[in-house]
Formats: sequence, structure tokens, C-alpha cells
Amino acid sequence: MFAFKKLENALPLIENKICYQFKDKQLLMRAFVHSSFVNEHQNIRAKDNERLEFLGDAVLALLVSLFLYQKFPNHSEGELSYLRSRIVEAATCALYIEKMGLESFILMGRGESMSRGKRRNTISADLFEAIIGAIYLDGGIEKAERFFFTHFESIVLEILKNPMRNWKADLQEYCQKNHKIPPTYEIVDEKGPDHNKTFYVVVRLDSQILGKGMGPSKKEAEQMGAEQAMRVLEVK
Repeated sequence: MFAFKKLENALPLIENKICYQFKDKQLLMRAFVHSSFVNEHQNIRAKDNERLEFLGDAVLALLVSLFLYQKFPNHSEGELSYLRSRIVEAATCALYIEKMGLESFILMGRGESMSRGKRRNTISADLFEAIIGAIYLDGGIEKAERFFFTHFESIVLEILKNPMRNWKADLQEYCQKNHKIPPTYEIVDEKGPDHNKTFYVVVRLDSQILGKGMGPSKKEAEQMGAEQAMRVLEVK
């Protein structure tokens, strides 16, 4: 298979771009194989990157959580969770891949390649998480941490300097523009004592549930619900 061989030949270039030399080259190969490619070329017995993506997602969340925990000792759990979501969201992970110039190496099936414009962020984000997972398996958590912060600390710090996105305002604007009606927020549950409550919210557009949120205040719960709703709507 020409495409598979081309990727194999490109591994030294990829390693140079990510500044990490793999002991197990197959891990790096697998990170760049999308499931659609495997489905269309079952004869080559390649493995896709979905399991590496699953692992990399958890590793990335841990690295970013530890960084934020140490950097912002006075931030609440909700504030830290929001900042982490900004750093690890699909659009940001796709930006990391774009910065490294690695998009062209992804192996995809023909159908996925033709429609990639609609799913570009998702595919690139999955690749980034798969690379993190592969480095973790090959070299451990310290190598994964070094890779991430060596290449992307400037982007992370820039994200942290920007004001928090007002998800409720964005959702309001989106719904008014595209559906001519505003979203509604409903507190569906409250748990915990009065001094330490957690509020649970659902966000609806007419009768359809767009998102769910939770937080130590109604405002934070609504923001989380609006964020979930916007992330779903922006992918569509």
C-alpha cells in the first residue's frame, strides 16, 4: 500500500517536527492512521489511532490539570475546569497540529478525505491526542509533558490571558439567528448543603435538550450547559 509506505518513510521527518525519537516506531505510525483508512484497507492489517486517542485524551487532561492546579492556587474547581476545557478542546488541539505542520501525514479513507472540511478539527484533534498517547506509552509521562509544554506553552499562556468566553451570550445569538427563538435554562436538581450546593441545569431550544451543566452556582451551571450546547452546534 503506497500511502502506508509513504507514512512509514516520513517517520523521521515527523519525529524531527515533534522533537521526539520513538523507540517503538509502530506507535507513531498508528497515531496517524484514521479508522476510515483501516475500514477501506483491511488487507494491510493496520491498527487505527482510536485507542491511542482515548489514552492521550486522559494524559493531556492530567498534564493540563496539574499545570493549572499549580499555576492558580486560588481558583475554584469550576474555574480550573473551564480553563482546562479551553486548552484541550478540539479546536485548540487542531491548532496544535496545524502549528506543527502534521495534518498532511494523516491516513484517511477516501470518503473521509472528501468530506474532511466538515470534520477537520475533530480529525486533527484526535491525531493530537493519539500522538500524546503514543509518546506516553513510548517514553512515559515526563516525555509527554516535555513534548506538550515545549511546543505549546506559549499558546496555553495566550489562552489563559484572554477573557473567558461568554457561552450564554454566544448561544443566545446563535439560536436567535438560526432558529428565531432563544434558549431556555432549567434547574433540574440541587445537591449538597446550602453552603456547598451543586446546581444541575438543562438547556433547551423549544423542547429539544441542547446541553447540560453543573456547578456551584446557577450562573456557572448555565455557562457549562451553554458551552456544551455550543460545542455540539459548532461541530454540526
